Amino acid sequence: MNTSEKLERFKILEVPFNGIGYRAALDILLEFLRTDKNHLVVTPNPEAVMLAQRNSEFLEILNAADLVLPDAIGIILAAKWLNLPINERVPGCDITQDLLKLAKNSSCYLLGAAPTIAEKAAHNLRQQGVNVTGFRDGYYTPEEEPSIIAEIQALKPDILILGMGMPRQENWAFRHCQNLPCKITLCVGGTIDIVAGNVKRAPKIMRKAGLEWLYRLATNPSRAKRMLDLPRFVGAVILRGKR
Repeated sequence: MNTSEKLERFKILEVPFNGIGYRAALDILLEFLRTDKNHLVVTPNPEAVMLAQRNSEFLEILNAADLVLPDAIGIILAAKWLNLPINERVPGCDITQDLLKLAKNSSCYLLGAAPTIAEKAAHNLRQQGVNVTGFRDGYYTPEEEPSIIAEIQALKPDILILGMGMPRQENWAFRHCQNLPCKITLCVGGTIDIVAGNVKRAPKIMRKAGLEWLYRLATNPSRAKRMLDLPRFVGAVILRGKR
C-alpha cells in the first residue's frame, strides 16, 4: 500500500477520516518525521464531529489537517452504519506515547493542561528516555503567546503535543503550524494529563469494549453536558445512512 492509498479519506457528517488502522497510522507518523514539513494531526471523536456541524471554522481545520484519526468507538460504529472502510480506533493518547517510544532520536515539546501538569508529564516522559525540549501549561495570557511561539521556534522540537482541548488546540495549531519548525503537531486533548498521571484511563477491558466514554463520564460527571452530543451524533448518522 503506498502513501496516497493510506491517506484516502472518508467523511462522516462532513468530517474526513483517514481509513487506516493503528499500525499504518503509526508508520505514517514516523514517515512525517523524515520530512521538513510540519504536519497537522487531529483525532476527532463524536463530540468533535458535532461541534464541527456548529462551527464552520473548526470543520475547515479538520478538513485541512494532514492526518485525521478516529479517536472513539462511536466513529467506528458510524463508519460501519455508513459502509465506510474505517475499521480501527486510533486513540490519540496511545499513538502519541507509542510514537515517542519509537522515535528515539526525535524531540518533543508539550503545550497544554493545567499549571504543573505539563511539567509533571515532561518529567515522566524524560524518565522514559524521551527527549522533551520544553513544556508550557495552557493557562497563559494572550500577551504571553508570542514568547511561547518564540521558545518553540528556538528549541525546534520535532513533535509538538497540544493538549488544550477542542477546538482551542486545533485553532491554535492551524494559526501557527506553518510558522513552527516542527515535523508533527499533534492535537490530542487530555494526553498530557494522562501522561502526567493526573487523569486515569479506563481499565483495559472497558477500552477494548468501547466503553471508555462511559468511564470518563462516571469519573468526571461535569462532562455530562458535552456527552449530550453523543445521541445527537447517533441520530444524525442514522439519518444520513437512510438517505
